[in-house]
Amino acid sequence: MYEDKIVLCVSNAYEKKYYMNDAFASLPDDIKDRLKILCVLFTEEVGGILRLEYSEDGTLMFASQADEGDLLYDDIACGLKIKQIQRKEEELLTSLELFYKVFFLGEKYE
Repeated sequence: MYEDKIVLCVSNAYEKKYYMNDAFASLPDDIKDRLKILCVLFTEEVGGILRLEYSEDGTLMFASQADEGDLLYDDIACGLKIKQIQRKEEELLTSLELFYKVFFLGEKYE
């Protein structure tokens, strides 16, 4: 299921935990802090588990899921919240994609 994806970070509302992939330790602290706030606030509001992950081509994607018995999780609210974050944090998300493409995929920056 996650074979071709590299996880950037995960927030889990059930376990009240946040994880940042050690491979991205070189990101500036303010970026790491923004990601943590973004992800934790998302799971506090919507619930479930949120993963930010890179596809093979370096596209940063949001993946959210909920436990089967979680009656409070709302797929529609989740989708709307993701779209809101993508609009509000467009510059951050674009920069994270560029970072991954240059430093992990070895693409040239123009």
